[in-house]
Amino acid sequence: MALLALDDVTTYYGKMRILEGISIEVGAGELVCLLGGNASGKSTTLKTILGIVRPRSGRVMIDSEDVTGRAVAERIARGLAIVPENRRLFGYMTVRENLELGAVLRKGEPLDDDFDRVHTLFPRLHERAEQLAGTLSGGEQQMVAMGRALMSRPRLLLMDEPSMGLSPALVQQNFRIIKEVHESGVAILVVEQNATMALAIADRGYVLATGAIVLSGSADELLASEDLKRAYLGR
Repeated sequence: MALLALDDVTTYYGKMRILEGISIEVGAGELVCLLGGNASGKSTTLKTILGIVRPRSGRVMIDSEDVTGRAVAERIARGLAIVPENRRLFGYMTVRENLELGAVLRKGEPLDDDFDRVHTLFPRLHERAEQLAGTLSGGEQQMVAMGRALMSRPRLLLMDEPSMGLSPALVQQNFRIIKEVHESGVAILVVEQNATMALAIADRGYVLATGAIVLSGSADELLASEDLKRAYLGR
């Protein structure tokens, strides 16, 4: 049974069609990547999954239940969490306060174990706990964004362009941590332009071009595919 499934989803912004009949699945414990260039529809796919955008047709399924008409908050309560593009932290709040916001739906629950987990993954955040998030480097802000999402104890982690704006060394570190989080049992959907890095840690992948899925398969199949180069690089 798929933890998440998009079934023949078509999404519009006004009269402009952005997604055209896409179907993707993420199983429990899987790491799946959604690849595509700029304006391919990747971020719209995430917004559709979260309920920020409602599809014109098709269904969004969580645990085989149709949640297409359900609110964003209900989907989050079912175990979804997102690491958004450009991090979107609260810059005038401390690192610790930003992390606490990730656990807002867990009112009254102790958070010590969750802070320990995040600080083990990102020791720098323990050092920066009382620092304003807006004063951190880009790499440190990405750590806070990932830590904040993990504080909710998600079943499915959605990641929007986790390599964006980071140096090559930080991209490598970031993807190592994504792999470690996945190996702890969290299902992950990574939306990325960096196909090589994403497929190196993924189980499966989909390639999105101009709003349609043009290629899918195991990570190994896609890494070896000439069709990937044509679909993704346009040659």
